[in-house]
Amino acid sequence: MSIRRIAVLASGRGSNLQAIVDAIAAGRLPAEIVGVFSDRPDATALERVATDRRWGHAPKEFSNRAAYEQALGDALAASTPDWIVCAGYMRILGADFVQRFNGRLVNIHPSLLPLHKGLHTHARALEAGDSEHGASVHLVVPELDAGAVLAQARVPVLAGDDAQTLAERVLAVEHPLLIATLELLCAGRLAEREGQPMFDGHPLFSPLALDSAGNLNR
Repeated sequence: MSIRRIAVLASGRGSNLQAIVDAIAAGRLPAEIVGVFSDRPDATALERVATDRRWGHAPKEFSNRAAYEQALGDALAASTPDWIVCAGYMRILGADFVQRFNGRLVNIHPSLLPLHKGLHTHARALEAGDSEHGASVHLVVPELDAGAVLAQARVPVLAGDDAQTLAERVLAVEHPLLIATLELLCAGRLAEREGQPMFDGHPLFSPLALDSAGNLNR
């Protein structure tokens, strides 16, 4: 199997990025990290890769959003990624940027999409009285957290949960969910065709589900 080239967009500590690095090191993921790109030059995520694979620039360094995304896009394109993973990247990507990398952008989001798009998902799940919460990996489209969902992991909402305890339970499944999804993407079993997710050559109409062994199933 050929080695897939993965670029990562991150704004924070990079825990999902570290999960990818660890999966590659363990031989589970036939891939290499070709670059980490951040809107925060001091993001801890950048420190998880060699200096020649770091790109960290604040949008305020540029004349406007379009100029920032052009520079980000040019740097990304230069790394020739097969897949671009948004892993805790806290900026909404513009339509031109998304179109430039259409079909290669995936994001991990801490909710069971289409529920709770955007921020503060754990508190919102509690406020809504949800019995389940979780995480989703989805294709990126110009509309926030609205792309087709590839895979999900579910956790129960327990009596006495607050946003912090629920966040910790979701984070525990986020990493295995992301790695299992990337395994399928790197193997070509999971793909995108004109906005439609495909699994083993057939349309995927509902997200794959992560089981307790860390595998994804229909």
